[in-house]
Amino acid sequence: MSTAQTRPTVSVVIPTLNEARNLAHVFARLPADAEIVLVDGRSTDGTVEVARRLRPDVVIVNQTRRGKGNALACGFAAATGSIIVMLDADGSADPGEINAYVSALVLGADFAKGSRFCAGGGSSDITQLRRLGNRVLNGLVNLLIGSRYTDLCYGYNAFWRHCLPVLEMEPGRADSVKRWGDGFEVETLINMRVALAGMRVVEVPSYEHHRIHGASNLNALSDGTRVLRTILVEARGKARIRPRATVPPHPLLDIPEQKHAPTTPLGLSTPAGPAASITASTTRLENA
Repeated sequence: MSTAQTRPTVSVVIPTLNEARNLAHVFARLPADAEIVLVDGRSTDGTVEVARRLRPDVVIVNQTRRGKGNALACGFAAATGSIIVMLDADGSADPGEINAYVSALVLGADFAKGSRFCAGGGSSDITQLRRLGNRVLNGLVNLLIGSRYTDLCYGYNAFWRHCLPVLEMEPGRADSVKRWGDGFEVETLINMRVALAGMRVVEVPSYEHHRIHGASNLNALSDGTRVLRTILVEARGKARIRPRATVPPHPLLDIPEQKHAPTTPLGLSTPAGPAASITASTTRLENA
């Protein structure tokens, strides 16, 4: 069987809202053979035009409403890859880490969860207030649903597309009404639903950098309140039966970490290659 036949296809979903100045940095480090799905929230700074100039094959999706959660739902619906990666457009998440997420999935995980707080992770951007809030909310989720997450409020994740039914995220119709999961609380919602569904979750160490240009739309107080509400609502509904994700058998592929050439395809190496170090740096999370 050839390498092209065994390698999983990858879609990278990138929500944007006026991120034109950040795209050159982010796109330069994306894998050349990945499908790039840019979901735009009515940017006024030429974000879409810049994306098309940088990557002519980019898939442009206009989100149906507003908010990061709705953008991700629209991107998930448009993505065609067997693996879907969630990536921010502000440069805070390094696209060079994508191979580590893909490797965790092909080595047996259903869901690869980025963590700034497991061994090998870190952040130069998180404030003390956000760090404290994340720790409290993370502990609450682990207590309520029996998960063992180390970083609840971090949105750099990847999963097999066969897991989409577990997330129960639909783009919905276009209107101005904000719906459940449309905002930043989507990261918590996704993490809780995959854990409650009994999916195989692996944490991948990730480093969060400062946003390159612009200001974040995240509000620690209002978005933190929405996250807390999400935790309580999702935990109350944990008895509800969710579909168990079924990931079809797939060859265990050894995908080397991309360190230098940002446009190198998601290639394969020999079985004795870098997978051992990647596997050693991931954390298996067992759910009650």
